[in-house]
Amino acid sequence: MKAEIISVGTELLLGHTVNTDAAHVARELAAFGIDLEHVQTVGDNAARLEAALREALARSSLVICTGGLGPTEDDLTKETVARVAGRPLVEDAESLARLREYFGTRPMGENQFKQALLPLGAEAFPNSVGTAPGCAVPVDGEKFVLLLPGPPSELLPMLEGSVRPFLERRTGAVIVSLMVRTFGIGEGAAAERIRDLMQGGNPTAATYATEGEMFVRVTAKAPDEAAARALAEPLVRAVCQRLGDVVYGVDVPSLEAVVVRGLAAAGLRLVTAESCTGGLLAKRITDQPGASAIFDTGLVAYANATKARLLGVPEAVLDAHGAVSPQTAAFMAEGARLRQGGDLGLGITGIAGPDGGTPEKPVGLVYIALSAPDGVWLRVMRPQGRYLGRGWTRQRAASHALDLVRRRLAGLPLEAEYHKDAAAVDTGVCDRPT
Repeated sequence: MKAEIISVGTELLLGHTVNTDAAHVARELAAFGIDLEHVQTVGDNAARLEAALREALARSSLVICTGGLGPTEDDLTKETVARVAGRPLVEDAESLARLREYFGTRPMGENQFKQALLPLGAEAFPNSVGTAPGCAVPVDGEKFVLLLPGPPSELLPMLEGSVRPFLERRTGAVIVSLMVRTFGIGEGAAAERIRDLMQGGNPTAATYATEGEMFVRVTAKAPDEAAARALAEPLVRAVCQRLGDVVYGVDVPSLEAVVVRGLAAAGLRLVTAESCTGGLLAKRITDQPGASAIFDTGLVAYANATKARLLGVPEAVLDAHGAVSPQTAAFMAEGARLRQGGDLGLGITGIAGPDGGTPEKPVGLVYIALSAPDGVWLRVMRPQGRYLGRGWTRQRAASHALDLVRRRLAGLPLEAEYHKDAAAVDTGVCDRPT
C-alpha cells in the first residue's frame, strides 16, 4: 500500500507553526509497513488543496490530510475532500451528539454545527480532546482519504484510538508499541548503547527526543495483539538492560507519575521547597491523580529572608555561600522536611536566567537537595552548551528533583556530588565533594 500526507494550513507554510503532524503520521504508517512516498504542505486554499488531492489519489491508495477541520471559514479540508470524492456532506448523529456534550449549556453557532457534517459514507473518528471529528472517506472503491485534526493534542489520541484500528483492519496486522522512558541520558548516547538492537525489521526499536527526556519506542507487528506483544517484550527487556537505571518505566505516563505511585506504595509523604522553579515541582506532582496521598506542603521561598523565615536557612550560610549553593539547597530540603513533618524533603535553588549569572555561578546552575531521616544528598545541574531558556532550565531542575526521589525509592545510587548526615545540617557543615 502506498500512502501520502497532505498537511493543510497557511501557518505551516509561513513557519508560524512547526509541522510535527507529518512526523507522527509517518511513524504510524511505517509501523504498519505502509510505504510513505510523498509529503506536501498546502495553504488554506481550496483550489490548491483540490489539485494536491487529485494528484495524490492518482498515485496512492491512502492519503492522510491533517488540519483544516475546524469551525472557521479557512477550514476547507473536509469540503474539498467531499467534492473530490463526489460525496455530499451529511450530518453525522454521533459527531453532533459529541459536539453538544462538549459545549454543554454554552450556545453553538452554525460554524460549530458544520463540524458534525461528514462526507456521505465516511467512517467517523471521534475527537476525545477537541470539537472537530476526523474521518475516513472512501474514494473510487479501494482508496481512502483520512481527515485528521491539526493540533497534535487532538491528532495523537485519534491516531491511537481510531487510525490504528482502521489500518489494522485493512492490513490484517496488529501493531503493539511499548515506550521505554528514561531520564538522564541523551538520545545520541542511548542510540549508541542500543545501536545493534535498532537494526531489526520486526520488532523495531527507535529513539525519540522529547522535552528534556528521551524514550525508545519498541514496535512489533503480528496477526493479533498477543503475538505482537510476545515479539516486542524481549526487545524491551534488552533495551532496558542496555540503558540501565536511567530507565524509569515502560509505558508509564511521566516521571512524576512514577514518583507519586512509588511514594504511595512506600507509604511516604513528600514536602518541597522551591526557589528558582517557583512551584513548578509542586505543580507537576499535584497534576497527578492520587497526589493528596503523598503530598502535604509545597513552599516557594524565593527571597533570602523567606528561606530563613520559612525553612530555617541560617543567615550566616546565606551570607557566606549565597542563595545558590549546595549548603542552601541542603538546608531548604531539611528545613522543609523537619518543619512540615514529611518523610522526604526536596530543595531547589538556582539561576534560571537569562540574567543573574556570574563566572562562578553561571546561568543554568541549579542545586537540588533530597532530605531523608538518614541524610541529605545533593545533585548539581550545571549549564551544558547553549542556554535553552528560563522555562527549559526550570523544567529540567524539577525533573532532576523527581529523579532523585525515584532513585531513592528504587534503592539506586544517588550519584550525589555532596552528602552530609542530618547532624551536620544543624551546624551548617557540608561534607567535601565526593
